[in-house]
Amino acid sequence: MTVASPDVALDPDRPGDVAVYWRVSRLDGLEFLRATFRTHAYAPHTHETYAVAAILDGCETFRHRGERRYAPTGSVAVVCPDELHDGEPFGEAFEYRTFYPSVALMREIAEDITGRAVPHPPWFERSVIDDPELATAITGLHAVLAPERTPASVLEQDARLIAVLGRLVARYADLATPPPVRRESRAVRRARELLDARFAEEVELIDLARTAGLSRAHLIRAFRRETGLTPHAYQIDRRFRAASRLLERGEAPGAVAAACGFCDQSHLNRVFKARMGVTPGAYRRAGGR
Repeated sequence: MTVASPDVALDPDRPGDVAVYWRVSRLDGLEFLRATFRTHAYAPHTHETYAVAAILDGCETFRHRGERRYAPTGSVAVVCPDELHDGEPFGEAFEYRTFYPSVALMREIAEDITGRAVPHPPWFERSVIDDPELATAITGLHAVLAPERTPASVLEQDARLIAVLGRLVARYADLATPPPVRRESRAVRRARELLDARFAEEVELIDLARTAGLSRAHLIRAFRRETGLTPHAYQIDRRFRAASRLLERGEAPGAVAAACGFCDQSHLNRVFKARMGVTPGAYRRAGGR
């Protein structure tokens, strides 16, 4: 079953930003987003999945792996799991089609292609791929799985999905080289692990610094240098990811806000929309539960 959120203007005071999100339950909840953004800018965030986007019109710019990237019309942008990124229009606007395949699905595709077990999930060195043919194939995949379309047969849907991911992995994934290991000091690792465990709690900087064995100022500098985020921004990112999981299970936004440490539902709305492009309510409704 495919369930969609309605078209959602990201802000009534900023017309023209529209996003439609849906999830395909029978494909392990594979998520899809189509959007036109003129003024909306994503806050820096991470996903547990890959993010694969075909740019239909205009140009998206995003910061990824410490550099500013530009994805023009006909290109495909790829972000691997747990990688920090943002995104906004470069110029007047951009339109894109995005989907979020899981690590398990991408690994399965890689093993289908190679005919053997792969030692690690596919790694993509390039953030932006100039491949209009692949971008068109991604658009076609969106079309056969779009919620408002007369449903295509599941066989057609599956064939399109396997063809798109197979082409992406076969042409551009590095299956021989392990993904780069994030360089992380013991001090920052300790601080990050504390925030992972206590993401929903109020954590004082002095306690975090004591755990890391650094001064507060030194911790903030080191944490940002190694993760790309301040400790506070990292905690917000973990709250966003936890909220995503609860909303996907059908939990009400108010309860999710309380469970994940947000001040209130309005705070959750602002954080979630800035990172996902749709409201928590739209994301929850697309869960089909």
